[in-house]
Amino acid sequence: MLFLLFQLGEDRYAIEAQRAVEVVPLLELKRIPQAPNGVAGIINYRGRPVPTIDLCALTLGRPARVKLSTRIIVMRHDDAHGRPQLIGVIAEGATDLLRREGREVFKPAVEAPQQQGGFLGPVMMDEKGFLQLVRPDHLLTEAVREALFAQVETFSYDED
Repeated sequence: MLFLLFQLGEDRYAIEAQRAVEVVPLLELKRIPQAPNGVAGIINYRGRPVPTIDLCALTLGRPARVKLSTRIIVMRHDDAHGRPQLIGVIAEGATDLLRREGREVFKPAVEAPQQQGGFLGPVMMDEKGFLQLVRPDHLLTEAVREALFAQVETFSYDED
């Protein structure tokens, strides 16, 4: 299994690479007034409005640092009705991949306590230390997710 690695502060995290559509540079965002904590705004991804969250703001209480390694991970995400959507995730240090097979994959037996709606998953170790899996579908509460995707629906690049 292939994982995309990134950092939150000094700690290392991973998401399953198959969930990612593309990793893009930090793009200009359309900010959303009065957005909940962690919601960075909306990006124009190939002509499509994509809601974007900032993992550092969501978890550490500060926005992601603007660095060359800070990227937006565009990921597949199902909305509350099971419809496929895209969501952008701003993450620092999102430049490495890790391949793990069989027994080397994250183990639920060492799962961390549920935090922030349960988006933190199992932990594993590699030669650089601990690495924790992030569950993208659990990054936002249902209410925030619905509000965010409703906001995106107000944007339209198509002529009626």
